[in-house]
Amino acid sequence: MRLLHTADWHLGRTFHGADLSASQARVLDRLIEVAASERPDALIVAGDVFDRAYPPLEAVELYDETLKRLADLRVPVVVTSGNHDSAIRLGVNGRLAESAGVHLRTRLDRIGEPIHLQSADSVDGLLVYAVPYLDPPSTAVTLAADEPTHAGVIGAALARIRSDRASRPGVPAVVVAHGVVTGGRSTTFNEVATTGAERSIDVGGVSAVPARLFAGFDYVALGHLHRPQNVGDRARYSGAPIAFGFDEAGDHKSWSLVDLRGEVAPEVTEIETPVARAIARVRGSLDELLTDASLAEHEGSWVEATVTDRLRPRHGMDRLRRRFPHVLKLDHRPEGAAIDGDGVAQDYRARVRGRSESEIVERFLADVRGGIDADDDERALVTEALEAFEREEALR
Repeated sequence: MRLLHTADWHLGRTFHGADLSASQARVLDRLIEVAASERPDALIVAGDVFDRAYPPLEAVELYDETLKRLADLRVPVVVTSGNHDSAIRLGVNGRLAESAGVHLRTRLDRIGEPIHLQSADSVDGLLVYAVPYLDPPSTAVTLAADEPTHAGVIGAALARIRSDRASRPGVPAVVVAHGVVTGGRSTTFNEVATTGAERSIDVGGVSAVPARLFAGFDYVALGHLHRPQNVGDRARYSGAPIAFGFDEAGDHKSWSLVDLRGEVAPEVTEIETPVARAIARVRGSLDELLTDASLAEHEGSWVEATVTDRLRPRHGMDRLRRRFPHVLKLDHRPEGAAIDGDGVAQDYRARVRGRSESEIVERFLADVRGGIDADDDERALVTEALEAFEREEALR
């Protein structure tokens, strides 16, 4: 049987304040085309349909229209909730939607209830068990988990699934889940490729569960991590369909077309998603960024610029926009300045060491004004402000 595995649509999200609705609509248009041409036995959305619990109306309308188009194609859809979604809101009208082949699985009491898909190419069909994102503190009691951890609640959910599966011998089974799953015994991000866009789900410093908990299933369709990747032979993240951070520059976004092959590991084909606007990171002095011919390819991209001038350039963002109209972020990292783990220039710390508060403020003024020192009137204002602050502190 064939599955089209997607996840992490994050409808309603912006990119550093830039509207992504047109890009997301284009991506979902392409998803409909792929579903129409590949005719999967089911399309899976492994959580984070929306970017927040209260998505904007435009995002809800795009989601509704996409489900309608898939239902018209008679492609069964399995949707579960992620940590960004409101499980209750996403699951509204779930029973009614099933009549159209849209299976919204967001409730804890339905975790052990499979969607039994049928196919002309398979006698037994396929069982799909969808597990919504499980927040350990709020779901452990309901699931009768041994402990309120990710491993505890996932283990309890899978126990329910295995109990149901035992009553259906010989039928292949797929699990859909949302969270951090690693290949070995690690409970950190160390074994998987992450981006800066995933929201932390740490509980007590532990954010992940080992893939061995999912042993025995034919495929595990995962969501939460935005880079496509395998976790062992039978578990996989499809990744997000578009980039949500500049650390994803150069990434290839895709959906996963999964062909189940019985005892043999599934065959996965990556189907790249369309890119409405590329993202790029550029670095150099402001003059270099404005004149370097090799950067012409990024003039239509979302741009993060790092300027390396010794002093912060005046009107830097405005000047960059003349060449890169879609520049969204500007960082100042002086060339040669050592940067520590907090992203702070170490030589700056050395320069302020031993200086008085008024000297530090005056130096700051000079730095942000292109080297123009404070005049006598400004020094008097700085002194007055610092003295007022000291008086306030003494009264506390």
